Amino acid sequence: MTVDGTTLGATLRAWRDRIAPATAGLPSRRSRRAKGLRREELAELAGISVDYVVRLEQGRATTPSAQVVAALARALQLTDAERDHLYRLAGLVPPADREVSDHIPPGLRRLLNRLDDTAAAVFAADWQLIWWNRSWAGLLGDPSATPPRLRNFARDTFSIDGAGARLSHWPVTSLAQDTVESAVVSDLRRATGRFPDSDRLTHLIQVLTTGNERFAELWSSGTVGAHREDHKIVDHPAVGPISVDCDVMTDGDAERKIVILTAAPDTEDETRFRLAVLSGVPAPARD
Repeated sequence: MTVDGTTLGATLRAWRDRIAPATAGLPSRRSRRAKGLRREELAELAGISVDYVVRLEQGRATTPSAQVVAALARALQLTDAERDHLYRLAGLVPPADREVSDHIPPGLRRLLNRLDDTAAAVFAADWQLIWWNRSWAGLLGDPSATPPRLRNFARDTFSIDGAGARLSHWPVTSLAQDTVESAVVSDLRRATGRFPDSDRLTHLIQVLTTGNERFAELWSSGTVGAHREDHKIVDHPAVGPISVDCDVMTDGDAERKIVILTAAPDTEDETRFRLAVLSGVPAPARD
């Protein structure tokens, strides 16, 4: 593919100019001339040299690596469509075209940041946990105590070698476990259609198929669908059992899943929910 460095550079400059320092978490100074980020600020946020940013914007560097493009996309807070466009300008195949994405676009992040009173989490297309808020950690235990490779709801739903749940540190009972199992398998099958070349997704399905008889049985049935809602009981160590509704929304072509846990308003469950969020009970470390 022939890459037009001038187009790549102009696009990067335009995106840099539209990011306010405060939006990027940087202090705003009155003496600033730049209406957006300075080159050195973008370089710092992306973890690359200022000289390389200059060469990219001037069209003297036209083939940045996938790692550099991914870092620039995060620093510039690009949407999925913009990120994919940046990859193509760099002569690369967008990750969404081949691999499950862990990218959370800025619009979704703004929405999630307004849900602090609700237990919320975001999962990638393969049910890998990629984001959670303070209320989620208070209700279920902080996921950061679990190694990243084990933060996967499909692995929790279909345990391997008798391993217990890793995403919820307290006992959680689903009132429709068979439905949840079928929905998770269906979600993964949908994901294989969206990401047929994903090594990560392929490996997960191989692990589950060979390691869990129930998953293998459901997978062979060929069901396709989506996980939408559930009702669960969380046995919280500080406040006791909490009945919560679980709603799942799918965000865009990346097949991200936004999971929201809420308790019915004006009930004892809602009171316990709020106490659980404030309890500060530490989650046990997981190997």
